[in-house]
Amino acid sequence: MTERGLASRREADAWIEAGWVRVDGELAVLGQRAAADARITIDERAHAQQARRVTILLHKPVGYVSGQAEDGHEPAAALIRPENHWSGDRSRERFHPGQLRGLAPAGRLDIDSTGLLVLTQDGRVAKLLIGDQTRVEKEYLVRVAWRGQGRLPDEQLERLRHGLELDGVQLRPARVSWQNEDQLRFVLREGRKRQIRRMCDLVGLDVLALKRVRIGSVVLGALPPGQWRYLDEHERFV
Repeated sequence: MTERGLASRREADAWIEAGWVRVDGELAVLGQRAAADARITIDERAHAQQARRVTILLHKPVGYVSGQAEDGHEPAAALIRPENHWSGDRSRERFHPGQLRGLAPAGRLDIDSTGLLVLTQDGRVAKLLIGDQTRVEKEYLVRVAWRGQGRLPDEQLERLRHGLELDGVQLRPARVSWQNEDQLRFVLREGRKRQIRRMCDLVGLDVLALKRVRIGSVVLGALPPGQWRYLDEHERFV
């Protein structure tokens, strides 16, 4: 298929897995060799899929890593299965195994954090959401405990908003406010490794729970933990 210019190797594998390829009228299987003069036919759905890359929104639970499996912990992408597809998804997209190929996290949540995780096949989405130049807001709800007496002093809250540095680099201004008596709301425009946990540590706060609830204009909403949905065609991060 690649030699004939019908698809990339990745696309060909995905289409075969989805049952969209026939060789001389018979369903193709991965690894099958076809004669040079074989008649290869491709389902029209494959051509439509060729122009589309899916983006998936997952409510990541505690215990899953965002990227590749590590230290015995499963990657969040392992949850992208038909049985975990949220029944409230309003997208017209339908799941097929080819959507898992090249699916990568666009931004990370550490293993102890929960909330909105974006996994995408679309390099444009990844470029928009990650990297030093991103300006897309990420919003978090963070349950904390102050190590001192009483409540976190106002001057330390102000330091969280602007005045801290990590790894020798000054952090961008952040919006930080009290959501309730033991929970802070953070809105950031950057995403350094374990940034919020490290920021809190610098001002004497222990993080008890951390949940991402929004990325740009896309919110976690009612999506249950461990379930996923497609980014709707009308949704935009910015």
